[in-house]
Amino acid sequence: MGDKLICGIDEAGRGPVIGPMVVAGVWADEEGNGLLREMGIKDSKKHSKNRREELSGKIKDDFFYNFVVVQSGDIDALRETISLNDLEIHVFAKIGKSRRADMYYLDSVDVNEERFGQNFGKELGFDADIVSEHEADDTYPVVSAASIVAKVERDRLLEEIRKEIEPELGVSLGSGYPSDKRTRLFIKKWIEKFGDVPPHTRQSWKTVKKIREDMKQQRFF
Repeated sequence: MGDKLICGIDEAGRGPVIGPMVVAGVWADEEGNGLLREMGIKDSKKHSKNRREELSGKIKDDFFYNFVVVQSGDIDALRETISLNDLEIHVFAKIGKSRRADMYYLDSVDVNEERFGQNFGKELGFDADIVSEHEADDTYPVVSAASIVAKVERDRLLEEIRKEIEPELGVSLGSGYPSDKRTRLFIKKWIEKFGDVPPHTRQSWKTVKKIREDMKQQRFF
């Protein structure tokens, strides 16, 4: 087994208006990295739901991993003082510190990849090689593995949210993303019925503010 330990970190659920964000890390030595390649690991979005779940189980069985769930309310509270990018850097570093690695591969959420890596390094607090790239989950198997763990966990949590709140309205929550008409309609109907947004909604998102404003104008006219 190789002595050099690498860690890949990625997130799922950065953009949704409903549901948590999940950041995951997977650690591998040289032999483990080869095993990930043999498993045909790719970016989570390039696998079917069933295949993602199967691969996530294998990754968890064979590799050290960790993940952090950031709930909607915590995202709202933290965004009052820091940007979403800064929040992600903090959580990425929290994952990174949970097991020291020689090299970290990050799927950068910042338009400036280098800046994201530098800020991660500052929060990490110890020396390590850092590779920060856009679409790293499509380039490095260890980041692909992290993307799969994060996506499967996020999907599981979103399914729990569906079971909790969909019966209250009898309509589909949709994907939870702002671009989804079903999600926007769900939020609007929930406000009409209960006077506030559904549980697990990120109230700091522009989508929610626009829905509230549109509803106010409709009542006015």
